[in-house]
Amino acid sequence: MESKLTKLILAGAFAGLIGGSAVLAGQEIYQNYQVTHSKVLTEANTTKKLNSSDTASSAYTKVANAVVSVINFKKSGTTFTESSEGSGVVYKKANGSAFIVTNNHVIDGAAKIQIITNNSKTVVADLVGKDSLTDLAVLKVADSDDLSAASFGDSEKIAVGQKVLAIGSPLGSEYASSVTEGIISATKRLVSSEDTSNANYGGSTVIQTDAAINPGNSGGPLINLAGQIIGINSMKLSSSSSGTAVEGIGFAIPSDQVVNIVNKLVKYGKVTRPALGISMINLSQVPADEQKSTLKVPTDVSGGVVVYKVNDGSPADKASLKKYDVIVGIDGKNVSTQADLREKLYTHKVGDKVKLTYYRGSEKKTVTIKLNQTLQS
Repeated sequence: MESKLTKLILAGAFAGLIGGSAVLAGQEIYQNYQVTHSKVLTEANTTKKLNSSDTASSAYTKVANAVVSVINFKKSGTTFTESSEGSGVVYKKANGSAFIVTNNHVIDGAAKIQIITNNSKTVVADLVGKDSLTDLAVLKVADSDDLSAASFGDSEKIAVGQKVLAIGSPLGSEYASSVTEGIISATKRLVSSEDTSNANYGGSTVIQTDAAINPGNSGGPLINLAGQIIGINSMKLSSSSSGTAVEGIGFAIPSDQVVNIVNKLVKYGKVTRPALGISMINLSQVPADEQKSTLKVPTDVSGGVVVYKVNDGSPADKASLKKYDVIVGIDGKNVSTQADLREKLYTHKVGDKVKLTYYRGSEKKTVTIKLNQTLQS
């Protein structure tokens, strides 16, 4: 007879995959965001200390000419038809070009992309690179006086209750450069996400805010009162799983993640990530009786991820990891959830070696694994 644990996994309730592909999503569907903090070409600046002159009005003025509307055109025969609209923000100007970060879902499938500046100038944009997993994309346009570049703040320095502004084009360019004010509700909210088989993908770490974010705001900046980008608005939650309507729950990709990804997209045109080659679930989601009877881990082990499947020939396979091993650490740092594991894993490059700490039953083990290549745009 199948155990409760096996039934849960087979039902897809908690299954997550390191080395799968995420669902492309719109404003109300969760995505999988990877947290990385490796050195990049464009660094997030130290967050400025606020003073009495830093107001919503002054912050908006600093950023307004960096925020653009992004128009996605599909092609039907010889005709280009507007498909959708979103937002973006110029974060760098170099060598006669202005670089714009937006959401991947804003430009997904576009045959042509245009931006509209704050001064209502329309410009054709080139796609530099995109990453479906983090829902980020970089565009490039010819530099002009219509555009200014906003700077990044450090999303590790933000705090719950801090005032923030969301700027963008809710419902399209008709309402371009709309600004809404709110606070940070959570600095690292773990939200659900799904892979292409509709299995839970283990969670994404995002900034939660009650600043109004509506369809069309996607890709626009979430800024602090110093006028720095601390996140890229990507989605909102409009109803619970039971259908209950909710307000004031929006999410933004933290700037530290954005900085890392956009620089990889500019340099390489895509993002390549290391893989362990396992499917997994959170230990906390396994019933206590199954932890005791099936996993047989010590009762004081409260966090970790359970290996459900090891892909043949994968780094995990070569390191002899097995089904029902419980990973609790990587490189000496604790792992409590799938999001923890990804966060620490993606600070590494393909070819790096990592040390995993795990339980096989009641026995604690360590193993060194050489990472190979997985997901790329």
